[in-house]
Amino acid sequence: MQKMAELLKLGDEHGEGDPGAPSLSGSCLADNRLTLDVYPDGCRRLLRLFEGQQAEVVQVELLRLSSNDRLLDATLSILPHLKRLKSLVLRGGHVRDEFGSCQHGSLTSLPPDVGTLRCLTHLDLSFNSLSTLPSCIPSLTSLRMLLVSHNNLVALPENFGSLSKLTFFSAMKNQLKDLPQSIGELAALEDLDLSENVLELLPEEIGNLHSCTELDLSGNRLSSIPDSLANLKSLWRLHLHSNLLVTVPASLASLPNLCRLDLQNNCLRAVPPEIQTAPFVHLRGNPLGEAEPSLQADESSATELRRLFLASEEDSFTVTSEGCEVVLACGIRFYFPPEAASDPLQIYFRTLAPDPQWVKLRHHDVLLSKVLELQPHGVKFQQEVEIWMPYASPETLHQREVVVRTFSGQSWSDLRTQVEKKRKSKKHVAHCSVLHFSWFLVVSRLVQNECKVPTEGTLLFSSVDPNIKVTFPPGVTEETRNVKLQVLPVSAEEIAELTADAGCKASPLLCLSQDSLVDFLRPVRIQLPLPFGVTGLNLDRSRLHLLCGDVEGQTWDDITSQVVLEFTHLYAVFEVTHFSWYWLWYTTKTYIGGIAKKVYERLRMYQVNFIALQRRKDPEQVLLQCLPKHKVDTVLKKLQDRYRGPEPSDMVEMFEGEQFFAAFERGISIDMDRPDCVDGRLSFIFYSHLKNMKEIYVTSPVDRKGQAVKGQVSFYRGAVPESIPEDASRRRRGPDPLWLATLPIKLPRLKPRWGETSSSLNGFSFPPLNLGNAETGYLTQANLLSIARRVGADWQTIGLNLGLTYRQIERIGYNNREDLDKQILDMLFSWAQQNSGDPDCVSKLITAMKESGRQDIADEVEAIIELGRRKYRESIRRVGLEQESSTEDSAIAMT
Repeated sequence: MQKMAELLKLGDEHGEGDPGAPSLSGSCLADNRLTLDVYPDGCRRLLRLFEGQQAEVVQVELLRLSSNDRLLDATLSILPHLKRLKSLVLRGGHVRDEFGSCQHGSLTSLPPDVGTLRCLTHLDLSFNSLSTLPSCIPSLTSLRMLLVSHNNLVALPENFGSLSKLTFFSAMKNQLKDLPQSIGELAALEDLDLSENVLELLPEEIGNLHSCTELDLSGNRLSSIPDSLANLKSLWRLHLHSNLLVTVPASLASLPNLCRLDLQNNCLRAVPPEIQTAPFVHLRGNPLGEAEPSLQADESSATELRRLFLASEEDSFTVTSEGCEVVLACGIRFYFPPEAASDPLQIYFRTLAPDPQWVKLRHHDVLLSKVLELQPHGVKFQQEVEIWMPYASPETLHQREVVVRTFSGQSWSDLRTQVEKKRKSKKHVAHCSVLHFSWFLVVSRLVQNECKVPTEGTLLFSSVDPNIKVTFPPGVTEETRNVKLQVLPVSAEEIAELTADAGCKASPLLCLSQDSLVDFLRPVRIQLPLPFGVTGLNLDRSRLHLLCGDVEGQTWDDITSQVVLEFTHLYAVFEVTHFSWYWLWYTTKTYIGGIAKKVYERLRMYQVNFIALQRRKDPEQVLLQCLPKHKVDTVLKKLQDRYRGPEPSDMVEMFEGEQFFAAFERGISIDMDRPDCVDGRLSFIFYSHLKNMKEIYVTSPVDRKGQAVKGQVSFYRGAVPESIPEDASRRRRGPDPLWLATLPIKLPRLKPRWGETSSSLNGFSFPPLNLGNAETGYLTQANLLSIARRVGADWQTIGLNLGLTYRQIERIGYNNREDLDKQILDMLFSWAQQNSGDPDCVSKLITAMKESGRQDIADEVEAIIELGRRKYRESIRRVGLEQESSTEDSAIAMT
């Protein structure tokens, strides 16, 4: 109790004080129920209640807590005292990360004394971090319902069969590899859900579950199932889809009550006639009727296949009936199995820069590769050809999947794709198989869950957010339809940032689509989680809006009054007969449709602004940056004190991950010393969640003594065009698909260039200088002149940081008044002459530049002396003194 009091005190110190125990008691302890998972501090409330009203708390029969609570461990010690407890819920998933995904709770075990709760009949530990089932659970002999889905369980205990009264058990979405034999002792079990695990074998004892009416084993690695399943005479539904089944026993067809046997998406090449003709059996997605491939033939042919490695200048290769493996210089690979082509066939290939006019990405798709074109188009192969395409994989894209997209001549479609990662190079590769050739590219899309909706109905969950589900009732359709579901998680912080209103909240964005144009015959039931922070207890229904959007997200209609909304503590449920975008909003704003449209436009990931700005104190230094639309204003505000220049360009639609170039024209060229400069242009790759920023120096080959020079920086897809139209500076978008945008840059009139004579400038005479020493590198007179060109109006600050007195700075300013160039030169060379004998003066110069906020000049000085060090080491190496002692090296250097 003392430790409990300390925890409560700690919670109060952090601003979590309770508004009052009486009201808390009245709202939470009604009817022997404690529902605390709807409060962000539910565990602290339970600790306080137990401390002050223990006699009432121990009478509780139903308790709900969030396992995302930081005080959960301290609260668990209370559980053994609740001897009358019948239902205990310790679920995670109440907290979401920045991408809107449910976070698992911190629960890893339960106190052993929980096994003494003889009245407990319902236990829910879903969405937690359990790797083993708590040892106390098999002691709960009164337990009827047990839920441990969405954990990390790898096995069930051997004594699991002691739960003889269990009627419902769900261990969905774990890592179970096998099942204990004692599972057959659960004689009362009616509903068993073991879907989405890694089960490879089932014990024969599973056939002893004579009361079982529904058994879900989908999404495992089962290659066979025991014949004992035919003993489950009470079974209504058996789900075995998405396994590796190669055979099923014919006796399953004779189960008297079976009304659904789902065998879709397995490896069944043949099934017993009794099963194939049964009306309740679903077999789609199986290679029925196909011949079993010969393993020996495959191995022998693989060893004999030709391997072709093509150079970058090659654009074709030949495929024969013998097959071959082909590797292109860009990393793309092909596998043509034997007999894929009956006659010799010449294949032509090329990679293209994407063109938005014909590569139509959806709003939340991300382009990850160039376009691969394979000719002849539409060629039909006898066997599937495998393609491996490298792609860029930005780490900031979460809750998405990678697919290869191909063009059929009329529309783009997605292929079944496997993602591979090379261990050595750490490159990502997308792998697919095709029977025809056309155009191919790799995209990242929102995770897509899909299912077939039969006449008897079905259920569809989202794998991104399991709280989202769609229920199709019996009679919803006359013919089987294909339905797709996608979810865009939107965090509360993102909504607050985009709306500039902390009171606006929204659920994940749900997109539903189907392959039929006909509405459903019966309403489809949809469950959406309430917006973050909103629960059934604190819900103000006047603030909740259900929005329906069109395919393009251009219009968002408030359909709250058109549907019947039902609410639980965590969910909103409604019914519709057609599919579209659906979004729950919680806000006091009146024009909610307009807000949703604005937020949705900002969530689209492939719009970008280009910015080109010049430093205020050094106009030749130009900042190039590529930004998502909604971040432009805030970035400009941060940069306005240091930069000036043209406004951002018009909005340009561009692909995520697409490469573009910034090129300088009309007399302005990029400083060729930059390592990322190629032929006068800089390369960028744009991702909306990443910065693309480069600071460069531009120089002019023309004489700027007489007049200012006007130029431009233009942004292009792919290579820069050979000729640039004269009116490019006046256009924002032209017919040329490579052209993106052009921004003007003006370089002011340049006063006489420094360093044009070797010994004098504007009346100054500078003797030769060698600052520093041979080993660390020298700064010469030419180096100082180059540095002086960069200084600008910061010269006084730099001079003071170099050690010149304030009186010296004043004198230099007065003697060279109205001439900034002379002031800078006088300051720098006065310092140089005073410190020419100091071997450490170069490092002092670097430090002074950094302290003055001129990291750019400090970097330039470091580059100069690094070049000097390298030359010094090379000279030492040439004369064979590399292995000499440090003392001898010092002596040589002094000589």
